[in-house]
Amino acid sequence: MTDALPAALADFRDDFLALTQPDRLQLLLEFSNELPALPERLQGHEDELERVEECQSPVFITVTLGQDGDAADVVRMHATAPREAPTTRGFASILAQGLSGLTADQVLAVPSDYPLTLGLNEAVSPLRIRGMVGMLGRVQRQVRALVAVQ
Repeated sequence: MTDALPAALADFRDDFLALTQPDRLQLLLEFSNELPALPERLQGHEDELERVEECQSPVFITVTLGQDGDAADVVRMHATAPREAPTTRGFASILAQGLSGLTADQVLAVPSDYPLTLGLNEAVSPLRIRGMVGMLGRVQRQVRALVAVQ
């Protein structure tokens, strides 16, 4: 598959598609254990993160642009999701790892249906997939807002 997906997201997708359905779910659960921790400046300030209303579980995200020594157009996505919601946490981890370090233009170019391309439609409920689509949409909206004020 050739497309304009950033390398990490394309690799994640290809990893999922190379597996059987049960193994795809296992990989998603592995991602849930790899959700990067919030940076120190955000710990204890979770109220500064946006709730992802599309998710059943309490997921909160925020995006930074050009912070912590990054170039001015580099995006970092930060998220929190409860350990008791491993599917949702796995989706947040995929996006946080796959989008962080990209430029704003690269993040905005990620197709909104990316979550549907992971082959998880039979492994998790449509509501969970919709939650990941919602996370991606909110990240892209936050990036657009940050770019607009630069």
